Amino acid sequence: MVARKGGKEARRAELGRAVERALVARGLEGLRLRDVAEEAGVTSAAVLYYGDLDALVHAAYQQAIERYSRQREQAATAFDDASRQLAACIEQGVASGPDDTLTRLLFEYWPRCLRDAKAAALDSALTERQIAVYSGILVLGQAQGHFTLQDPPRLLAASFVAMEDGYQMELLAGRRSRAEVITALRAYARAVTGHDLPEHA
Repeated sequence: MVARKGGKEARRAELGRAVERALVARGLEGLRLRDVAEEAGVTSAAVLYYGDLDALVHAAYQQAIERYSRQREQAATAFDDASRQLAACIEQGVASGPDDTLTRLLFEYWPRCLRDAKAAALDSALTERQIAVYSGILVLGQAQGHFTLQDPPRLLAASFVAMEDGYQMELLAGRRSRAEVITALRAYARAVTGHDLPEHA
């Protein structure tokens, strides 16, 4: 329920969480303003005070991107060794399972990117941020003498992200397990770096 007390930003944050819950429960195409209102425990008019449904969904997607990216960046930079960074980056980026709320949020919004330039710009920012993480790790690994790269780091990083996205769809659909996806990404890492990653970050 959206709190009556507290600042406007706190209420907006609570409403954002209600939007996320409604999105995961109903999907983007079936989402209605009253679904968000019910999740928040307020009237539809109270929800509209913070923006229309498209604006609220856009804000929820922005927040999901920030959380996903920040968690991955923090997991990777917890280590000095590039091989451990790469292992952590892979593990942190893969959904825990079909019900992983944060990953589902990101993928629920993706179809809108095909027709909405504003949504596409957000999605591109997410992709670029993930490529930057992988690319930085690959460059570091090369400098540390761990990785032997046959192609430019950014090209390899973009392939990591594309492969990850494809596997995430399979995981969210229940066709692959988290363990299978991580194994596949680690195999790609071994192929492009010439280095066996540690079993755990």
